[in-house]
Amino acid sequence: MEEFWSAALWVLTIWLYLIVSLIMIPAMFGFSLGISETYMNILVKTLEWATLKIQKAKTDEQTLTPSPSNGLIQREDGSMEKEFEELRRSRPKPSVGGDFTLSDSFYFSRRGIESIVEDEVTQRFSSEELVSWNLLTRTNDFQYISLKLTLVYGIGIFLRYCILAPLRITLACIGLTWLVIGTSAVGLLPNWRIKYWLSEWVHVMCYRICARGLSATIRYHNRENKPKKGGICVANHTSPIDIVILCNDGCYAMVGQIHGGLMGVLQRAMVRSCPHVWFERAEMKDRHLVTKRLKDHVNDKTKLPILIFPEGTCVNNTSVMMFKKGSFEIGATIYPVAIKYDPKFGDAFWNSSKYSMVSYLLMMMTSWALVCNVWYLPAMHQQEGEDAVQFANRVKSAIAHQGGLVDLQWDGGLKRAKVKESFKEQQQKQYSSMVVGDDSSGHSD
Repeated sequence: MEEFWSAALWVLTIWLYLIVSLIMIPAMFGFSLGISETYMNILVKTLEWATLKIQKAKTDEQTLTPSPSNGLIQREDGSMEKEFEELRRSRPKPSVGGDFTLSDSFYFSRRGIESIVEDEVTQRFSSEELVSWNLLTRTNDFQYISLKLTLVYGIGIFLRYCILAPLRITLACIGLTWLVIGTSAVGLLPNWRIKYWLSEWVHVMCYRICARGLSATIRYHNRENKPKKGGICVANHTSPIDIVILCNDGCYAMVGQIHGGLMGVLQRAMVRSCPHVWFERAEMKDRHLVTKRLKDHVNDKTKLPILIFPEGTCVNNTSVMMFKKGSFEIGATIYPVAIKYDPKFGDAFWNSSKYSMVSYLLMMMTSWALVCNVWYLPAMHQQEGEDAVQFANRVKSAIAHQGGLVDLQWDGGLKRAKVKESFKEQQQKQYSSMVVGDDSSGHSD
């Protein structure tokens, strides 16, 4: 029995030594020994080989082609005015009366049928479709094609669940533990310049360890546009891991509601060393208080840029949905950031209505890897005569264009709520203005 425990202790010691020497120390100082790059090269070649095998076995089947809508229906991108113009092209304008015709009902009937079959909102909260199978049963059911492919699939299961998952869970635990200990220790120091430098270093170091725990391969573009102190960084939102992705390249001040449990422990530790903006549940409902706290933060040019996800919910990596206007009412410099994940290596989207946080993290830690691109866009300012909603839409459009995402006007809150009456009234007024011929009000939206 003693020999068993001695051997187990020896294996554990070797395991921790390999983690510290090969992963943690390089992560702490922001360099790589090339292990992850080698793993990614082998993985890419393996998936390419598997794709060729699958395509060869199914040459008689039509290959699935991805569409920007990620859905069954190919929708028109034109506005209501353009679509009515097409419908009325062969109809002369009446000499008297309003500009109404029975053919207008075809537009509303078609849009209604499209929404019944597949609405633009619901499909944004389901996993992104793949062109080919990535050897993960969570994206496609396993089907026997060849003995070689089956062997590779079996080896992949062993690698992901028996080697990578324990390694990633260990790294995640170490990263979070160090975050609590490090930020708590830094919080005991006096408010000197070195305290803020150490705080940023501890935050970035721990996030880098967590990123290594997800086998994250991140490509940052246009680093000259990185968010600066005294500003607000806004990004599209796919997953809670977005925070790890962005903080792996720099430190940010977080904004959010105070939680209990493990999340509460992390929040209390982090705020000791860095001025994050945490709110009580009752305070979150007070817009004026939230706006004041955010203004006070950005007006202090010594504080870190605030990181905000204005969509308010996770979207499935194909689109950008409506930005809440709150962070655009402050008058601060906005630093847009676009994040786009490669679904071939793992589905980064968190469907919170289907999976708990723990289940989602386990799925991420048993995926092949986390691969994504991050684009830092030039800073944007509110223009003269532009209200907060227009400014938010302009920033959202820039992020969608850069990330190759679909720009949608729908509120992500429709995931759990009904359409607001004000939106219905807006569409009714838009059509009414077209019927009576009032072009100025017809384009007021």
